[in-house]
Amino acid sequence: MAQVEKRGGLLRKSSASKKPLKEKVVLMYDEIFMTLCALIRGVHQKNKSTSGFDIINMLMGFDKAELCMKNLMESLDSLLCAEGSESLKSLCLKLLLCLVTVTDNISQNTILEYVMINSIFEAILQILSHPPSRREHGYDAVVLLALLVNYRKYESVNPYIVKLSIVDDEATLNGMGLVIAQALSEYNRQYKDKEEEHQSGFFSALTNMVGSMFIADAHEKISVQTNEAILLALYEAVHLNRNFITVLAQSHPEMGLVTTPVSPAPTTPVTPLGTTPPSSDVISSVELPLDADVQTSNLLITFLKYSSIVMQDTKDEHRLHSGKLCLIILTCIAEDQYANAFLHDDNMNFRVNLHRMPMRHRKKAADKNLPCRPLVCAVLDLMVEFIVTHMMKEFPMDLYVRCIQVVHKLLCYQKKCRVRLHYTWRELWSALINLLKFLMSNETVLLAKHNIFTLALMIVNLFNMFITYGDTFLPTPSSYDELYYEIIRMHQSFDNLYSMVLRLSTNAGQWKEAASKVTHALVNIRAIINHFNPKIESYAAVNHISQLSEEQVLEVVRANYDTLTLKLQDGLDQYERYSEQHKEAAFFKELVRSISTNVRRNLAFHTLSQEVLLKEFSTIS
Repeated sequence: MAQVEKRGGLLRKSSASKKPLKEKVVLMYDEIFMTLCALIRGVHQKNKSTSGFDIINMLMGFDKAELCMKNLMESLDSLLCAEGSESLKSLCLKLLLCLVTVTDNISQNTILEYVMINSIFEAILQILSHPPSRREHGYDAVVLLALLVNYRKYESVNPYIVKLSIVDDEATLNGMGLVIAQALSEYNRQYKDKEEEHQSGFFSALTNMVGSMFIADAHEKISVQTNEAILLALYEAVHLNRNFITVLAQSHPEMGLVTTPVSPAPTTPVTPLGTTPPSSDVISSVELPLDADVQTSNLLITFLKYSSIVMQDTKDEHRLHSGKLCLIILTCIAEDQYANAFLHDDNMNFRVNLHRMPMRHRKKAADKNLPCRPLVCAVLDLMVEFIVTHMMKEFPMDLYVRCIQVVHKLLCYQKKCRVRLHYTWRELWSALINLLKFLMSNETVLLAKHNIFTLALMIVNLFNMFITYGDTFLPTPSSYDELYYEIIRMHQSFDNLYSMVLRLSTNAGQWKEAASKVTHALVNIRAIINHFNPKIESYAAVNHISQLSEEQVLEVVRANYDTLTLKLQDGLDQYERYSEQHKEAAFFKELVRSISTNVRRNLAFHTLSQEVLLKEFSTIS
């Protein structure tokens, strides 16, 4: 009888302690995922020189690997798609990110072959299309997808590339766009906060108190780390999926309004923005407005603002990569017919407050004075801003070439569709001429590193586009007159350019052929200068005027168009379409390697509070 009572006591004791025991068990979910990650990482770190197949053999036995990975991927897929614990879904995504980023070069991660075979693509899409899941896990899902798309993308058929290219579900595409927009917007907001803090006088006051040594460190903290992972996701979506182009202009009703989260977000460690998701209150609420007056925003506007920040300083390697990727994305957009349609749509006008680099000779534009214009004007403003702010010793030739290409592709669309864009074209013309002057002034230094004639030819041909076809896309006849005025006013720069390329094209040096192309391209510009300059001088002499006004020069120009003879130049409105595999493969391999390293370094399971885990896992049967 005593034994029965003892057993009964044991049973009662077990029943009374059921809840604490279950909490202890459910905490093992967290531990299991962390053991798994540690195991995968540990084996890879200790066997870096070992082949991928040998590592698979160590982890699970090669003969059992296919079944093990199939079971694992099916389990992860089920957990991600089920209506259950959000914390458990978060752990699943972090495990997958750990699996993907265990090697710097993800294409050498042989275990990902099983992730290709047992696809979780649909689970990722489900997260992005479902608002509650998207708010909790959207960032990790988008970064995971961007990395998976880049696995052996040039060597074999990647199913994630194929599937991403044909997604046409509006909710899914909009969800992906919203995640990207919110991440970029959070970067923009942080930068603006830092900028305002810096301009408030705090740092200058601090200098007087503690000296310049401390301030040097403080200035380091002003910069906000770039977000290459989310930018790569935007690129892959724009490049691979034509349906995603519509998302760029899609207004987000939750953006542009500030809301307060219902409950405070769990405390998380502070980590660089570029490698971890924005704080949960940002994801779950909305984009904070950067403009003085709140207005409807969209992904393209947010991206342009982001680009205007990261393209300011290209001396840092990460910013250089970000700036290059921004220009590549803009190149893809500028080539797309539908994107151009909404970029140039007069019924879609926005006030886009781009960040402008502080320069001594110009004042900061007031945000409220910005006009509402078609979005293409903001793209052109961004290109002009880059042109005028990067003429420096460490000349970013590659970025300049891409910048001019974007402008050229936009002009080709305007010429083809006869779009008369009301834009301050003089700012572009002036920027291009100043760039030519810079190339000539630094000929010796630049030629030691770059073929500056490629860039000079592109600039000259932009002017040739305006000269040959400007009457079909410039907004008014007076705009065409102003083009001629600028060429005549700055004739000395074009004369100097002609002298330089003529000198090099007549010598038997390495630049002979490249310089000759520029010489031939200058034929119409020189014809305009040689035709109008004598007539302007004659007009001044007859009227006894030492200095002609702009209007007087324009009067001479208008009166002498009929006698001007120009040569028809072929191919001005043609361009080579963007191709990633043939020209950009090395850049993307290095970029993905950098992103993989950052994701692995900052991947943390402890960002999920134990309180949340206990609460959610206690309901799992």
